[in-house]
Amino acid sequence: MKITAIESLQWAEYPRLLVVRVHTDQGITGLGETVDKVPGAKGALHGTVAPLALGQDPLDIEGLWRFVMDNIMYHGYAGAELRALSALEVALWDIMGKRYGAPLYHLLGGKTRDQVPTYNTCIGFGSVQDYAAWHENAGSLAQSLLDEGIKAMKIWPFDRFSENSFGQYIGHEQVEAGLEPIRQIRETVGREMEIGIECHFRWNRPSIERIARALEPYDILFLEDVLPAVYVDEIKLIAQRTSIPIIGSELLMTRWQLREWMEKHVASILMTDPVWNGGIGETRKIANMAEAYGLPLVLHNVAGPICHAACMHLGAHIPNLYFVESVRAFYQTYFPILSDHAPVVRDGHLPVPKGPGLGVSLRPEVLEREDLSRQISEGPGLAEGRRSMGDHWSVEEIR
Repeated sequence: MKITAIESLQWAEYPRLLVVRVHTDQGITGLGETVDKVPGAKGALHGTVAPLALGQDPLDIEGLWRFVMDNIMYHGYAGAELRALSALEVALWDIMGKRYGAPLYHLLGGKTRDQVPTYNTCIGFGSVQDYAAWHENAGSLAQSLLDEGIKAMKIWPFDRFSENSFGQYIGHEQVEAGLEPIRQIRETVGREMEIGIECHFRWNRPSIERIARALEPYDILFLEDVLPAVYVDEIKLIAQRTSIPIIGSELLMTRWQLREWMEKHVASILMTDPVWNGGIGETRKIANMAEAYGLPLVLHNVAGPICHAACMHLGAHIPNLYFVESVRAFYQTYFPILSDHAPVVRDGHLPVPKGPGLGVSLRPEVLEREDLSRQISEGPGLAEGRRSMGDHWSVEEIR
């Protein structure tokens, strides 16, 4: 089997998503996806990754991943190129599952659980305006989530106060205002709802420590991305000074960037994103490393139906899973428009898709939409059969 074409799809209505289709000479097509910073990822996919992947065997996932990674690492890898490679790699697993008629979790080694625990990130989209809801009355939103079987939620009530001081100082009145939605949740539903707090690395350490002290009486599930992920020692100090678990960070790409966090025991919970970090195989390797350190893992999942399906399969497989993030404002609105995947939460958990590969397909009509931008790379590629390391070889050498 060979890769004959690599196609990217983007819809104007969903500008954050880049869907990738990998076509083969046996008629099997795999689906992948990445999210955010789409222009860069699309350029990297067609300009750098596709010429290396075309003509290669899509079932040699590890070999092809390492070949592409060796080449993009040659000039620094952890941005657009890795998002493009992640989307490609997810599609390769989908091809393998379709080739052998097996769901992704079987290819990974089977399930450790039948359903996947989730928390809702309270973003708004379309008819589901969870972001506006937690600003208006977070208690009512919490009740709405509970009524749909969702038992954990994530909000970011302190972010808006960081603008004036560039995150250098938060006053007592601002802290009190940030606590208001948390109080509303506790007053309305008590401790039936778990609350995670996203910090978006907007504060310095003294400010985050003030916020953490104020949050401690409210039995918070975690504090996420308290500082930029590169400030390893500072984040560890915060973790040592609060009883709230610190979590991070989807901004660390590949096992190599997460390694220092594990070695230094920076946080009690790790987080990674399969459509940013290198893909499904890389996520499993990160999970294995985390398990060796006794650390639970959260899968960051704020993309579309393809990423969601990949996270469900990984979540079913990974023994040390803590939660998989999900966004009901996405899966209740545009997931069913783009795909045949429309998950429903039951008792705090999401189901694993059925069927071969990822178990999700695009609806045919989305390929005919007027707002679709499509780009395709096809042909023999530049590197068929090559496994050279680095970027030292040339087209002339290949020929």
